[in-house]
Amino acid sequence: MTRADSNLTKLTRAWVEDQGVVLQSAHGPIPNVAEFIAGEPIRGSWWGHTAGTMIYEILNLLDDDDDIVTTRLVNAKITLIHARVWPAIVRVSDRLGTQRLCAVHQEHTESGAHRNHEEPYPKWVPTDAMTAASTLSEVEAFALLPACLR
Repeated sequence: MTRADSNLTKLTRAWVEDQGVVLQSAHGPIPNVAEFIAGEPIRGSWWGHTAGTMIYEILNLLDDDDDIVTTRLVNAKITLIHARVWPAIVRVSDRLGTQRLCAVHQEHTESGAHRNHEEPYPKWVPTDAMTAASTLSEVEAFALLPACLR
């Protein structure tokens, strides 16, 4: 990656942290990462967008980021959740549905195909996030999450 690409990666990570919960590329009730990277709305598949290669590279970096977990939380679409809101997610997980909180790990095979592996919730949740969740009320937890999850 070039220096500009590295800056965009840092900006994207910071944006995901600020948002807390975002869609990877689907359109829905919360912003998506692909459009953030592209800097504009994307019609159709992001693969065909001029920023497609950059989107692909940054999405892969985010998938490997220890502070981001990938789930199917919002509308069963690939949803990125930043560690900043993991305690809130844990606190209200029974209301959100634990099946939607399975961590989705994407693998790119040599043939170019994608293979998904799911890690059950709460197996992926660090102990410190579980502990922090116990300090939040349900109201406080939902206040940290997007309106579509309340």
